[in-house]
Amino acid sequence: MQMQKEIHLTGKDLTDMVQLRPQDVGKYAIVPGPRDRLEVLIKKIENPVRNFSFMEYTMYTGNFQGIKITAINGGRFSTDTSITTEVMCNAKIPNIIRIGTCGALDENIKVGDLVVVDKVIRGDGVTPYYVDNNFETMADKKITDILYEVAKGMGANVHRGTTWTTDALLRETREIVEAKRKEGAMAVDMVSSALLTIAQVYNVKAGSILAVSDNVITGEMGFMNPMYYMAETRLIEIALETVKRLEGK
Repeated sequence: MQMQKEIHLTGKDLTDMVQLRPQDVGKYAIVPGPRDRLEVLIKKIENPVRNFSFMEYTMYTGNFQGIKITAINGGRFSTDTSITTEVMCNAKIPNIIRIGTCGALDENIKVGDLVVVDKVIRGDGVTPYYVDNNFETMADKKITDILYEVAKGMGANVHRGTTWTTDALLRETREIVEAKRKEGAMAVDMVSSALLTIAQVYNVKAGSILAVSDNVITGEMGFMNPMYYMAETRLIEIALETVKRLEGK
């Protein structure tokens, strides 16, 4: 017996299942990974309404200075990010901003710096199910340009360029890392590839800005460094200001 459907569960099926409609969400989505960063974000949004909870992911929609904004803890890894990105795209959110973390692949990029993603080297296991090997995963240029300008204007030490997304955090060997650096990667994360690729497939504009938590080249670990946590907090302010500028405010 063959499968009765072409795809067992589509993004639209899932969005319908959680009863999420386009009129329920904002024109912009800001997407942190962990729930604690989401909680900080929703405190800055007026009258946030919980749209849905699915597994450990929760979505809220409210207003920021007259702009309707959706916030969701979109996941820490490519697999969970693919699910939440499908939900956002099928709910017809036209603009998505990822605020996350990364490891630097350049000794001159410090813990607490920021990286704005222009292009992604895909090393995750999800996107091959969406696109072929020749597909170029790119962030939306307008969102990216504004993220960079806002970050610079707020005094952040910010870099922009190519990042590499991997699923194998504990297999970042010297050989693999050096190969990705030769391809142009300045940082590594575990989310941007899935989010940006799926957004492109759905013709949704998306960008990604990341706080540097560690340096893969020097071995520096910054998870106890206050500069890293300050950078994480700054990401929320940068994303909100970017939304204002995208809206012409």
